Amino acid sequence: MTTTALDVITLGETMVSFAAHEAGTLEDAATFTKIVAGAESNVGVGLARLGLKVAWVSRLGADSFGRYIRRALEAEGIDCTAVATDTTRPTGFMLKSRALEGQDPVVEYFRRGSAASALSRADFDESRFLAARHLHVTGITPALSASCAELVEQAMTAMRAAGRTVSFDPNLRPKLWPSREAMAAHLNRLAGLADWVLPGIAEGRTLTGLDAPEDIAAFYLDRGARAVLVKLGAEGAYWRTREGAGRVPGVPVTNIVDTVGAGDAFAAGAISGRLEGLDWPQALARANWVGAQVIQVVGDMDGLPRRASLPATLRG
Repeated sequence: MTTTALDVITLGETMVSFAAHEAGTLEDAATFTKIVAGAESNVGVGLARLGLKVAWVSRLGADSFGRYIRRALEAEGIDCTAVATDTTRPTGFMLKSRALEGQDPVVEYFRRGSAASALSRADFDESRFLAARHLHVTGITPALSASCAELVEQAMTAMRAAGRTVSFDPNLRPKLWPSREAMAAHLNRLAGLADWVLPGIAEGRTLTGLDAPEDIAAFYLDRGARAVLVKLGAEGAYWRTREGAGRVPGVPVTNIVDTVGAGDAFAAGAISGRLEGLDWPQALARANWVGAQVIQVVGDMDGLPRRASLPATLRG
């Protein structure tokens, strides 16, 4: 019998984010709050708060930003022992505007040549990865550099070959790719290496050229995925496997403050539910609820709930 010391391992870049206090354009913002931001670490924190054991693999600069990120994630219970300190490259950072009435904020990234962009196959420790039951990756990391793309593919292939489960969130960043065609080709191929694919409806349309969630899901099932979870925003989510399909309604939110991080929260809810043995409708009900909590506060991680706050019907 195979035993694992971790529930989930994830890898990717985490940056320091400066979130504007005042609504409006970034050039008009005068005051900012410093927070931690990274799709994969957002998912990791969400999972840790829900009671799972999580490790994160990355690289940080030998600078104050890197020390701040490491300290913040370790305080959340994330195992950062496989996070390298790069003495020659900086930790990336970003600026985020404050939007009103549920609009997406404007984000400007300062990540070129960052420590995390130097992630490579050398950062793949097989024994470390196989100590986890599940791997979560996104489409951001392979866009950072060729060596990052090689690491993501190696990790996905090794984990699935070893009988672990793998989730993949496309999490599109078109500006990081040479073209939309290159982005779609690469990410669609990676999606075929995953067990669970989690596109947003707009992402699915961009990547597949298809419109309906049913067709988007079928596209990825045909390429090797075992389950596809299409995020539909306020309408909830659509799931499809080879055995069945269905829709799970969203959770109404009256005051949307910040939409950034909602997809990561959804992923944390869905992954935790499945690893705890919930069926897909139950796991997506949890995912929708977790996502709804995050969009009611500023910051990618601040609204991520702890297990004790889960409604009894979502605990499994």
